[in-house]
Amino acid sequence: MQVHEFIKKSRWGESFSWEELVAMLSYAPASPEAYALLAEARRLSEEVTGGKAEIHGQFALDLAPCTRNCLWCSFAEHNKIFKEGWQISAEEAVSLAVRFEREGANAVLTMTTADYPLQKMLEMAREIRRHIRPETLLIANTGDKTLAQAEKMKDAGFNGVYHALRLDEGRRNRIHPEKRLESIRSFQEAGLWVGTCVEPIGPEHTNEELAHLILFTAGIHPAFSGAARRIPIPHTELAKYGMISELRMAQIVAVTRLAMPRSTRGNCTHEPCTLGAMAGATLFWAEVGANPRDDQEKTENNRGKDLGMCRELFTEAGWEILEGPSQHFTQAPEPKAPGEITPALAQ
Repeated sequence: MQVHEFIKKSRWGESFSWEELVAMLSYAPASPEAYALLAEARRLSEEVTGGKAEIHGQFALDLAPCTRNCLWCSFAEHNKIFKEGWQISAEEAVSLAVRFEREGANAVLTMTTADYPLQKMLEMAREIRRHIRPETLLIANTGDKTLAQAEKMKDAGFNGVYHALRLDEGRRNRIHPEKRLESIRSFQEAGLWVGTCVEPIGPEHTNEELAHLILFTAGIHPAFSGAARRIPIPHTELAKYGMISELRMAQIVAVTRLAMPRSTRGNCTHEPCTLGAMAGATLFWAEVGANPRDDQEKTENNRGKDLGMCRELFTEAGWEILEGPSQHFTQAPEPKAPGEITPALAQ
């Protein structure tokens, strides 16, 4: 199939097969065919968002050596980047949430390590919710949860979650892929929107692997999807593989957008970059505190971008920024009962 046929299918709103996704991912990143896909993904992103990009603000509730040991993560106990932990107070959490809200973030995210106590996260959510505007969207970036736990999160004031079935799940960490799928189902059944991503992508991942994960994310009908490259953490096992280029990541961002249902408005990439925005990424995150891609405790002093920088990057790529609450979490989610994990994604 030629690239113009892929674009025609996209214009008609048709879904793509695994073989077609592999073909689109197989173009050289700097080829005319890949650029044509970037342009179509950008057009589609503008269509489903009304031409408005979003910036969400994320801050960490804690930092701790994590027992799940995701080898790509600076929090992993195995990587020995951080040997001691900390937790911020409710007052600090409220201050950060209100600051993001005041600066114009379209949603506020709290991030925790996998072992952060659920009860404390619920208390934090209630306190934050008391101080932010009712229309401000509160999203959790947290570990796996049961249905009962997800329902408590909903009751505490969360509108949605970020949760992903990652590449190498169960192989390069201590999390079974089925556990991630169970959590996604629980979040959706509890009435929480799920945003996700194809990540963390390294040079060693094949087009076939990426296509399988893109189809999986499309199957859960997320609030947003997208793609993010793995940032090598110095002196860790995965650092030897290096990092894909921004251009290659932009290609994967574009193919992911083309594969998502039209009901999925958002298309994210991380870390924020103009090439990603050019390829149809409509969601960046500003970050404060701990960051799983950073070996510094306060990412705002190192890798993390603030809202102003994210706005500048989107502006350079020709995007307008949405004012007000995110468009991605504006209607009650319906559980989509994603299918079983394919053998390519299983442990």
